Amino acid sequence: MTFKKLGAACALGLGLLATTAMAEYPERPINMVIPYGAGGATDISARTIAEPLGTAVGKPLVMSNITGAGGAIGSVAVQNAKPDGYTMLFARVGSHSVNPAMKATLPYSLDDFRFVTVYEINPVACAVRPDSGINSMEDLIAKTESDGTTYSSSGVGSLLHLAAVYVLSEYGVENPLDKATHIPQKGGGAAATAVLNGTATFLCTNTSALASFVANGQLRPILVTTAEPVPGFDAPTSADVGKPGLTQLVGWTGIAGPKDLPDDVAAKWGEWMAAAAGDQTFLDQMTARGSVINVMSPEDANAFIQKQYETFRALVDKLGMRIEG
Repeated sequence: MTFKKLGAACALGLGLLATTAMAEYPERPINMVIPYGAGGATDISARTIAEPLGTAVGKPLVMSNITGAGGAIGSVAVQNAKPDGYTMLFARVGSHSVNPAMKATLPYSLDDFRFVTVYEINPVACAVRPDSGINSMEDLIAKTESDGTTYSSSGVGSLLHLAAVYVLSEYGVENPLDKATHIPQKGGGAAATAVLNGTATFLCTNTSALASFVANGQLRPILVTTAEPVPGFDAPTSADVGKPGLTQLVGWTGIAGPKDLPDDVAAKWGEWMAAAAGDQTFLDQMTARGSVINVMSPEDANAFIQKQYETFRALVDKLGMRIEG
């Protein structure tokens, strides 16, 4: 065999080996980071899709709640992980739209991640305890103006934080940051519990995080920030109250890896997510919580997230909520 033919044979052999190596991903369990606490919208979404997604992947998914700083700590854990597809993030509107818009010293930017999809969109609802004496947004605004109120969130810089202030502002409350006191919690589930136990007067959060509380009569929705009614939420819409600007408040869940995630790995995630999100049980469960399931391509996901960031940055600047420290 000539050196030329030998070189060609070696090159072909190496190419086949590389193809085989790529086809083997994943060879072991994949660590899935949930950057918020148990019971919140991100946790609910992640754990609901875990079974059909694990089936599509063909390997176990190790679900890990790495919480704190409004989703930033879990996000940084993935940002700093090896970009091999074995550490992935359930990214959320708070961690990757609101946080970048609100926090000047955030330890990451959108460019530090590669999104493989956004698969869930869900609206926001504001809710109170049924025995609070607050039966409508008008009641809440009156109480805020006269006595002051408190609201819970999943952390400083979260969608819940921004949503409550924005809603009060849209209803004409001047200086909403002074009239209502923010009580941050460790996750969306804890934020809902804070209203349940009377620690906070109200919260504005994703319908998926509120659905079970509303269905059980534990919390009363008084507004949904959508143009159309949300099944299971007997409350006025933003269109009903003549405040279309509130439709900007929307949650989403997606999956991302470190920025250098290889193309072949990203492509596999696209296939897996399309299969998992088509699972009828998953669809039924998420639809019952008011979520809209729409699997976006990486390109569409990144464009959507960038638009969300720009929208929330404008709101933050308007309300003077930028955190510089």
